[in-house]
Amino acid sequence: MRGYVLFLVAWNVFVFGVYAWDKFAAVQGLRRVRESTLIFLAFAFGAPGAMIAMRFLRHKTRKLGFTLLVPLALFLSVAITFLFVLR
Repeated sequence: MRGYVLFLVAWNVFVFGVYAWDKFAAVQGLRRVRESTLIFLAFAFGAPGAMIAMRFLRHKTRKLGFTLLVPLALFLSVAITFLFVLR
């Protein structure tokens, strides 16, 4: 289980970095990360990193899809973790 937790921490740091890169690219006028990719990363157990990025970087907070889907991804990630991993 310890390895799983370490993996999730590293994965969410990576997801945070992708959201941070997209925010940087938006400000600088560079090529952006697709919104579908950002949502996929959240649903692939990266919702905590995505939510932290949204909150502290103020990124994608005006997009209804992100404000609904990222919390849903967090709920599903926590539920799956408790049901299948921490049992």
